[in-house]
Amino acid sequence: MYRLPRKIFIIVLWAIFLISYFHFDWLAKAVAGNEVYDQINRFIEIFKIVRHYYVEDIEPERLITGAINGMLEELDPHSVYIEPQKLEEVTEEFDGYFYGIGIEFIIQNKVLTVVAPIAGTPSEKLGIRPGDKIIKINGKYTYGISEEDVKKQLRGPRGSEVIVRIKRMNVTEPFDLIIVRDKIPIYSIVSSFMLDEVTGYISLGRFSRTTSEEMDTALEKLNRNGMKKLILDLRSNSGGYLEQAVAVVDKFLDGGKTIVTTRGRIPGAQETFQSTENTAYTRLPIIVLINNGSASASEIVAGAIQDWDRGLVVGERSFGKGLVQSQLKLYDQSAIRITIARYYTPSGRLIQRPYKNGIAEYYLASQSEEEFAKMANSDNETSEIFWTKGGRKVYGGGGIRPDVTIKSGLITPFTSQLLSRRLFFEFSSKYMNAHPEISKDFDLFLREFKITARIIDEFKTFIIESGMEFRENEFKKDQEYISLLIRSEIARNRWDSEKYYRVFLQGDNQVLEALRIFPKSIQLAGLAENKITK
Repeated sequence: MYRLPRKIFIIVLWAIFLISYFHFDWLAKAVAGNEVYDQINRFIEIFKIVRHYYVEDIEPERLITGAINGMLEELDPHSVYIEPQKLEEVTEEFDGYFYGIGIEFIIQNKVLTVVAPIAGTPSEKLGIRPGDKIIKINGKYTYGISEEDVKKQLRGPRGSEVIVRIKRMNVTEPFDLIIVRDKIPIYSIVSSFMLDEVTGYISLGRFSRTTSEEMDTALEKLNRNGMKKLILDLRSNSGGYLEQAVAVVDKFLDGGKTIVTTRGRIPGAQETFQSTENTAYTRLPIIVLINNGSASASEIVAGAIQDWDRGLVVGERSFGKGLVQSQLKLYDQSAIRITIARYYTPSGRLIQRPYKNGIAEYYLASQSEEEFAKMANSDNETSEIFWTKGGRKVYGGGGIRPDVTIKSGLITPFTSQLLSRRLFFEFSSKYMNAHPEISKDFDLFLREFKITARIIDEFKTFIIESGMEFRENEFKKDQEYISLLIRSEIARNRWDSEKYYRVFLQGDNQVLEALRIFPKSIQLAGLAENKITK
């Protein structure tokens, strides 16, 4: 990303702070005519008063960190300060890897529980299973451990060893495994598979450094499996690297088309990104799925596909983050992520929605159309009209509005509580241990395994035994969705997380609608079905 000149500013700022703090008034007088330094001196004066007079002794670091956060909050909701202890985690997420043992995990009833081993990692090779409980790490009990401490204890240098004690259902005694840490990928792609004989599906969870490469691999795999059209699922994808979003769009557009334009105050922030001639799937019909959690880089992809009439955008209005950040590392290994530009779609739309009423209301407004409209009106914002390449009307003023709006199904508070307490996962682990006869053939499972009345009754009993209040009316209202979740979790427990999604999407109303309206997307893009080229 773009880099800002910061070293001189930081050195001067801290020099002024330290010298002023020790009462060298001559410096303050020397810069008295400079408004910036007048304000810095005002801050230093307040800092000294707080340190001297406040009723409790407060660490200077806490005061400075609070002041930095307060300063950045005055800018926009996405300019943030990242403390040193958080920076490594943030960096790993976008670099696309870390060093550890390779498990997805949860803390279930204060017990560290494996959701699934990550494919190809040391944990998978040693046979760790979904539902395994890790009761000790390097000889120390894990009961009550936090997620942050799990990461600290299981991650470490490549080639180093960690000893975990596993308690497995239906195995009498716990047993130890010595696991050698290795490079663990953090995949951008959550899942990719064929939904039917001709429709590929890719769920993209983030835009990290490896996203474009992962997309190439997934598209090639689907192409070999007979893909003639694609659903690209960007729901709840909060964004990431701008250049990776550009690289994803570039795979689907002819060369020489604007993908996104950035505009900012500094010269380096003015840039127009265009598609190249190195396009692989320009004739592949595509539908992009979005929702309120689709933001930033996701909106760049959806906006470009929409503006060029390259395919349909389906789902719910996206989050509305049209700001470009640059992450700048500071001398103490902390960092700031600061907005340096706004981005605009090919038709000229600014996707950023209003945020002048404060951060709390900004995030609240993302949850509903009503709140969004209320906030936009209060800021005197209007939904400015723009036009796609083919002359279709699209709107600015915040977020990407889908071409076809399909609301996600609402669930009752009772089912939401079942999810938050992870009872579907826990029940599926118990069920699988009691029913090892379930076929190892996933395709057979997909066709034939059903959630029977007996399984539903077992789940009801399980809920009651867990100590949760059972609410029959809400259970009945959501029973179809509950059955889908049980079936999906059993598939995850029997195989892996990708199989979970393959089962779950069979009941996903937005995906099902996307499949139904593909002819409209093909017609919009001027593509002839069954004439797909690579």
